[in-house]
Amino acid sequence: MSPRVSVIIPTFNRAHMLQRAIQSVLDQTYQNIELIVVDDGSTDGTQELLEIHHSRIVALMHEKNRGPAAARNTGIAVSKAPLIAFLDSDDYWLPRKLEVQVHFFTERPDAVACQTEEMWIRRGKRVNPRKIHIKPSGHMFVPSLRLCLISPSAVMIKKEILDQTGWFDEMLPACEDYDLWLRLTCKWPVYLIPEPLVVKNGGHPDQLSTRFWGMDRFRIRSIVKILCSGRLSKEYRKAALRELGRKCRIYASGCLKRGREEEARFFEALPLKVLKGHSEILDSHYLRSFEIQ
Repeated sequence: MSPRVSVIIPTFNRAHMLQRAIQSVLDQTYQNIELIVVDDGSTDGTQELLEIHHSRIVALMHEKNRGPAAARNTGIAVSKAPLIAFLDSDDYWLPRKLEVQVHFFTERPDAVACQTEEMWIRRGKRVNPRKIHIKPSGHMFVPSLRLCLISPSAVMIKKEILDQTGWFDEMLPACEDYDLWLRLTCKWPVYLIPEPLVVKNGGHPDQLSTRFWGMDRFRIRSIVKILCSGRLSKEYRKAALRELGRKCRIYASGCLKRGREEEARFFEALPLKVLKGHSEILDSHYLRSFEIQ
């Protein structure tokens, strides 16, 4: 039987967490799936762990670490199912997660994407999300401009829609999910299943968000991209420009505090350049060169 869901787990040096993530997929009540694990250049024994599960998974490997966007794209490229679900290697699913989402798509064949609620664990303790992190349901482009409101570990999406929106931007070392969700939500609704079926772990030192200063620079690039794409309605374009201005002011202020005056001037002027249609600004090294800082 051809799989209905392709589950893609990208991982890098998380052998100590990966077993739990894999097992949570293998223990799902819905089993018409293929499980694809992409080892993004790990050096910690991940390959040995994957060998244990070789008969039940598709294991792929990057020779060098290329980032989560490239790892997920590698999984998408070999996937065979019409539905795609992602799971970060530090998270895990409750047993009914896939069953509930597949049932949703059976009942709503017009839908292109849905996500479930999550339980958040930070440093071993359960925490409640702040009000700004509460997930909406349906059309959510405008609130998604402020922060990422779709979790990769919670979402299920039709593969044909990923092909239409474009896959993850491999230039981005972080916020690559935010970038994709903007391209998705500017055209389609994403529905929320109000049941917490994902356990999302955070607060550990190897998270990408702890390795970068100025994460908003990645989001700024994503907003500039979507503004220059011609995809946005008048209403959405206005909202994106407003959020671009807010993020640029915050980031420029941070640059000034660090003595990066030229970079601050670039981001202060960026919203006006976008408004005037200067799409070549995407080639600026400030929006292309993303090194860990």
